[in-house]
Amino acid sequence: MSGLVQAIGRRTISSVNHMLNLLAFTNRIAGIPFRRHETGKKLVLRFTFEQIYFTAIQALPIVLFVALITGSMIVIQLTRQFGTAEGRYIVGELIVILVVRELGPLFTAIIVILRSAVAVTVETSYMAVLGELDALEMQGIDPVRIICLPRLIGITVAVLCLFFIFDMVAILGGYAVAWTVTDVPLENFLEETGKAISGIDITVGIVKAIFFGFTITVTSLYRGFRVKRSFTDIPSETSKAAVECLLYCLFINIIISVIFYI
Repeated sequence: MSGLVQAIGRRTISSVNHMLNLLAFTNRIAGIPFRRHETGKKLVLRFTFEQIYFTAIQALPIVLFVALITGSMIVIQLTRQFGTAEGRYIVGELIVILVVRELGPLFTAIIVILRSAVAVTVETSYMAVLGELDALEMQGIDPVRIICLPRLIGITVAVLCLFFIFDMVAILGGYAVAWTVTDVPLENFLEETGKAISGIDITVGIVKAIFFGFTITVTSLYRGFRVKRSFTDIPSETSKAAVECLLYCLFINIIISVIFYI
C-alpha cells in the first residue's frame, strides 16, 4: 500500500513539475514579441512565412478532404432525420453546433497536430541533439526567438485560416454533395444555417483557433527543447508532444465552450 502511495506521489510531483516548466517556457515565448530586437527581423519573417506555407498551404488538401467528408455525412444524416418543413430550422442550428462550434476547430487542430506539431518536435529535437541550439547561443543569438517565434506565429495563423476554410467547405461542400447524390429535401438549408450562425459563434471559433495554435506550438517546442544528447529520446518526446497537444486542445475546447455557452 505504501508503495502505491509513493508511486502516486512521485507521479503527481512529476506532473506538477512538468506543468510548471511548461508554463515557464510559455511565459518566455509569450514575452518575445514585446521585446525590441534590432537584428534577425528578416530571418524571423522568412521562417514565419515558411511555417505558414508548411502548416496551412501544404495541409490544405487534407483539410478540404476531411471537411468535405465530415460536412457531407452531417448534412445527409441531419436532413434525413429533420427533413420536414418543421424541422429545417433545427438542421441549421445543429450544423452550427456540430461544425462551427465543435468539429471545425477540433478537426483542424488534430490535422495540425499530426502534421506540424510532430514535425516541429522532431526538427527541434535534432537541432538540440546536434548542438545547433548551443551554436546559436554561442553566436549571441536567442534560439527561442529565432526558432520559436516564427513557428508560434505561423502555426497560430495557419490554424485560424484552416478553421474558416474547414467550416466553409464542410457546410457548402456538404450541401453540394447531399444535393447531388441524395434525394433528401434541402430547401432553405443554407438560409436556415446562415440564420443560425451568430457573432458569438464566429468569435468562439477565432478564440479556439488562437488558443489551439498557441498551445500546439508551445507544447511541441517544449518537448523538442527537452531532448539533450540522445537520438533515442526523439521518438518518445515526439509521441508525448502529440498526445499532450491533443489533450490540451480538448481541455481548452471544453473550457471555452463552457465560458461562452453555459
